[in-house]
Amino acid sequence: MSTHINPACTADIIVEYGGKLVFVERSHEPFKGYLAFPGGFLETGKESIEQTAARELMEETGLEVKPEDLALVCVKSKPNRDPRGHVIAHIYYAKKVSGQPKAGDDAANIKLLTVAEALNANLAFDHTEILTEYLEKNRTSLKTK
Repeated sequence: MSTHINPACTADIIVEYGGKLVFVERSHEPFKGYLAFPGGFLETGKESIEQTAARELMEETGLEVKPEDLALVCVKSKPNRDPRGHVIAHIYYAKKVSGQPKAGDDAANIKLLTVAEALNANLAFDHTEILTEYLEKNRTSLKTK
């Protein structure tokens, strides 16, 4: 019988707020000080990946989303996408959020960026690739210029 090593799972959330994208400034390594979409690790055996997305968004930004208001954008699973190990990221778009953005948990700060600013920022992990894919796949009210 073979032994399987299971990768970790994360959920990242793309949020459009006031015509801009919501990013968190990471307060821990890896990529401390870089901007990233809000997100974090699944609590195995305790929640669904959609519940992870909602929980992490609330913890890091103070914004609330219901799991049914999430739309899957893509899944990223390259073995080297995260220096901590093999992490499979599930990226969601929040169709509807409530609350006011305020940094919390692992977020040192909240940044609201235009698409142009985000595409020129130093984003953590493969979040530039994720943003590009999101923009290509989804109609958005955000202007790309």
